[in-house]
Amino acid sequence: MKLNPYIKPKFGSTFFVMLDVIIALLPMVAMSWLAFGMKALAVTAVSVAVCLITDIVFSAVILKRIQLSFDLSAVITGLLLAFTISPVTPLYVVAFGAVMAIVFGKIVWGGTGKNKFNPALVGRELMTVFFASVMTSSSIWNTKNFININTTEFFSSIGLNSNSSYWESLIYKTLGAIGEYSAACIAVGGLYLLLRKRISWHIPSAIFIVFILLSWIISYEGDFKFSISGLLLGAIFMATDMPSSPISMKGKLFYGSMIGCVAFAFILGGISNEYMSYSILLLNGFSPKINELFKPTAWGNKREYCSFIENISKLILIILVFAFAIISLYHYQMIKYVVYLYIVFTVLKFNYSFSKKINSPI
Repeated sequence: MKLNPYIKPKFGSTFFVMLDVIIALLPMVAMSWLAFGMKALAVTAVSVAVCLITDIVFSAVILKRIQLSFDLSAVITGLLLAFTISPVTPLYVVAFGAVMAIVFGKIVWGGTGKNKFNPALVGRELMTVFFASVMTSSSIWNTKNFININTTEFFSSIGLNSNSSYWESLIYKTLGAIGEYSAACIAVGGLYLLLRKRISWHIPSAIFIVFILLSWIISYEGDFKFSISGLLLGAIFMATDMPSSPISMKGKLFYGSMIGCVAFAFILGGISNEYMSYSILLLNGFSPKINELFKPTAWGNKREYCSFIENISKLILIILVFAFAIISLYHYQMIKYVVYLYIVFTVLKFNYSFSKKINSPI
């Protein structure tokens, strides 16, 4: 967490920020245990433990910063990674994803607060590429035989039978990834973070409003399916990752709006499961440019709005071009090559930065 040298807000250290995020995530852990018992808890525990161990080892050996491993950021990465996968995912695949999330989502960029992409989503996509047969298999998503408690009857028990099944599904359901079993718990966690001022409303609201508005306006009649829990989880806990998201309020609104737009385009383009991951990672890549465009003007200076609108229009066009390129790569099963390029790029970048640091004069 980057702070000006003489500004130290109460309970504003990285540790306390991360602790609040963990508290906000705990209700989803509880709901996953309710849904799938020890299977969900085992996946979550392995993900968190391996993320923490990997962070400690690589931070000590490569970054020479042992203390940064205890800021709880690795715990959050482990939780969020677990929340994106099935409760019956093989534990060795979970462990692989956790290592990849820390190494290629965090360490190669320099550690805590320097990552350019959401580490949990990076780990998730590397799992999908290197264990494609496992991650895309219907067997790990067909979890009916492993359900611990199938449903709740909260609304019907208090006499509200009209549309009770829909409202019950928002509180508790047993479909999807580990973090998607309760939209209500996700929303409560997000509200807690808002009240604690750990996130702002701009990114989640922009994502949700744009996505739902496009769904309503276009009224797509095809197979348009999405998870409201997955949308909320991505909007509240993934897209708001501080190092990989814009700084200014207007930048956050633009960033969130484009995530919502791109996620909608991905669903229309046939990307049924990875639409939130791809859209967030894509906009992560444009976050520095968004920061640049929405940088506050110096006192006394006026923004050149014609030039600003032109630059924003160009950026929107470029983002949409990349989005349609991703859709094409997805259908030709070439996303894996993008992941390979990312690995090569980050390794080369890290080696260059590391050698430059060693060779620099003291």
